[in-house]
Amino acid sequence: MFSPFRDEQGAPKGLATVTYTDLAQLSDLDEGYVLEFKQEFSASVRAKVPKIIASFANSRGGWLVIGISDDGSRICPVPRLAADYSQIIGELCRRHISPAPPFDVRFIADPADAEQGVVVVQVEEGTFPPYVADGVVEVREGSTSGPATGSMLVELYDKATRSAARISEFCRRTVFYGVQVPLFDLYFYRMGPRVAEVPSRDVINERADSMVRSFAMQGLDCHVQHAHDSLIFRASIALDDMVPHSSIELFPDESMKLTVPAVVLADVEAADAVRRLRELCGVAGADAEVSGNNVAGARRGGTLLGGDSARSSGDAAATDRLSLSVALISAPDTLRRVTRMASILDRYVRERGTAWQRYATAYELENMAGVLLWSDDPVYLHYVQNHGPLFCGTTDCRSRVRYLDDGEHNSFRARQFAGSHFFEACGLPLGSPSVEDNELVDALLRTERGARK
Repeated sequence: MFSPFRDEQGAPKGLATVTYTDLAQLSDLDEGYVLEFKQEFSASVRAKVPKIIASFANSRGGWLVIGISDDGSRICPVPRLAADYSQIIGELCRRHISPAPPFDVRFIADPADAEQGVVVVQVEEGTFPPYVADGVVEVREGSTSGPATGSMLVELYDKATRSAARISEFCRRTVFYGVQVPLFDLYFYRMGPRVAEVPSRDVINERADSMVRSFAMQGLDCHVQHAHDSLIFRASIALDDMVPHSSIELFPDESMKLTVPAVVLADVEAADAVRRLRELCGVAGADAEVSGNNVAGARRGGTLLGGDSARSSGDAAATDRLSLSVALISAPDTLRRVTRMASILDRYVRERGTAWQRYATAYELENMAGVLLWSDDPVYLHYVQNHGPLFCGTTDCRSRVRYLDDGEHNSFRARQFAGSHFFEACGLPLGSPSVEDNELVDALLRTERGARK
């Protein structure tokens, strides 16, 4: 993306690294398709700001600089306001533009007087145009903006459709797992214009170091593997005869994919758990076989643990026809694994100085259909007695895509998102008005603290 500011080597500078001294470079530039100056932050300028930002987002992005003479020759500092300029401009855009365009705002203070400075707004080319400002689709026309024509509107809608298709294509697991186990996948697609240039080796190594440090801060080992267009960070060495563990795949644009295998109960634990569940459900008289991390039994009345109705008919073949194999996963251990790995992503995003609002996210379940949730928490056992065990009641599927810049995810954290949505997919009644359901949610989320590492 174009930048009006350059470093000593002539490379473009991003907004985060622009200094007050850099503003002198604007004297060599004229207003145009990607650059606009405003001398003051008056009421009339405030009214124009949403239109300017929307026009940049509908075009190729651009920069709005407030506190510069219209010809760019002089710095005309504006006063520091009680409220932050990013909040003021953000609120203007929330009121007047739909959907929310991608932009950043900085107030760069005058070193000689910290109470005055220049406001710099960097607007990215939008991923999902058209961005409508007060009912009008504005686009850049030379150094100003104006309403889009019919053909331009078609082009903008086509661009949004292509963007949605790219995100959908991204949201699928690409890390290899040789063992078929229940998996929870979490995808974070970094929005914004696609950059053709591959990051330098120094940049790639810097990102890798940040991810390794994020693993270390969670008390986890990190094993880095290079792939053809990504880096894979694993919490354990990947060998066929080892229990598969979690992985994070990092892409050149800092999009990320997290894959977490559920903690499946081993044979003895699974046998004990299924006997307890059958007792609680009142089907203790039926036999069950537990082998190879699977529980074999007959389906009764839509449950996964029964077999009495088939036995009462005296038809052994009916029991065989209704038999099935399902896995049991440890609720506290799986939740701990999911939230620890998602916390690594939170740490990485903070260390890299970016924000979750730059991402779109979705999650996916693999090999989870019919998997039973197990916990020895008394609240869960009481719930099982009344309602039966929780289990994943759908075939493998992917969630809808959520766009974290929609104004509803300003406090987004991957840790909370991953933990709650994993359990919800397994039948946990989140958001239920029932007191009993809410007690169950609190109990299962609480058991993470006592989980095995």
